[in-house]
Amino acid sequence: MKAEPASVASPASASASASASALFAGPFALGTLSAPDQTALAGFPALVTPDGQAIDVRAAFAEHTSFGEPALTVRGLLERWDEFLPRLRALAADAGAARRPLAEFRVHAPVEPRQVFQSGANYRKHVIDLHVAHRAPSDERSDEERREEAAALMDRRAAEDLPYVFIGLPSAITGPYDDVVLPAWARQPDWELELAAVIGRAAHRVPVDEALKYVAGYTIANDLTDRASVFRRDMPQIGTDWLRSKNAPGFTPLGPWIVPAESIAEPGDLRVTLKLNGETMQDESTKDMIFDVARMISYASQTAQLLPGDLVLTGSPAGNGMHWGRLLRDGDVMDGSLTGLGAQRTRCVAEEPAP
Repeated sequence: MKAEPASVASPASASASASASALFAGPFALGTLSAPDQTALAGFPALVTPDGQAIDVRAAFAEHTSFGEPALTVRGLLERWDEFLPRLRALAADAGAARRPLAEFRVHAPVEPRQVFQSGANYRKHVIDLHVAHRAPSDERSDEERREEAAALMDRRAAEDLPYVFIGLPSAITGPYDDVVLPAWARQPDWELELAAVIGRAAHRVPVDEALKYVAGYTIANDLTDRASVFRRDMPQIGTDWLRSKNAPGFTPLGPWIVPAESIAEPGDLRVTLKLNGETMQDESTKDMIFDVARMISYASQTAQLLPGDLVLTGSPAGNGMHWGRLLRDGDVMDGSLTGLGAQRTRCVAEEPAP
């Protein structure tokens, strides 16, 4: 029998609660909203203010949507970020702009990216904890010896400038207040709260000292992982299986908002906090990242071309379920927040096994 789900606010009321209790930094942020009973396909780009009001950007920028052209979206704003950012600033300051309470809307993932770049093993304490926890049966060294070995490994990676980046699927993204369906086949579903950079200009082979110029803003991502599926047991030599372990529908709750980069003074010093059913599991600063945001973007751009609206997830700190010996299950509620970026709340719902 499935556990009784914990009480979670409806999407519309959740948005209002988020705006009241977890304000974002700066005078405005961007989101994708719709009527409470509509899906993301019916969503529209909104400028959101810290007092919990929303402005429909389509109405303010109506001249940019002609008959027969696609409707304006948040990604469309990001594709012309240098042009639209000054106008968004002015719109936020315009007391005469039509505003409606966030509580009237459903909040979706703030952007639909074309590409998702994900970072692994990027928090020092987290990697050291994993190194100690996943010891081979024949390894008789003490935990302290293994911690020292892991610390030396992290120092070498940092010195050699070798981040670990892989690709995620946009189809795994869901809204910041949507239920997360745990697939029946996922035996060890785990949480991974992360800072995500949102790209605002096409970036290819950019140097580290210029990489942050390509960031339009920041948002929150929870990069769920089925730990039991990470490594291929049938063919260990081919290594990790990120398709299976990370890309089930809804495995990347995103948002609620994109906060412009100009409102986040130091992305390298934000608090990452995840609570499971009210109990704090992750609580760490982005200072613990081995590779900062600029290095992650620069590294990914040396191979791929990053496009406006793309996401660069920067890794998750210590405190995952594997650390606590407690994985996600039906009815769990995750509350995730990052300094200045707001908060998301998602409930886990177990998928009914196929007949």
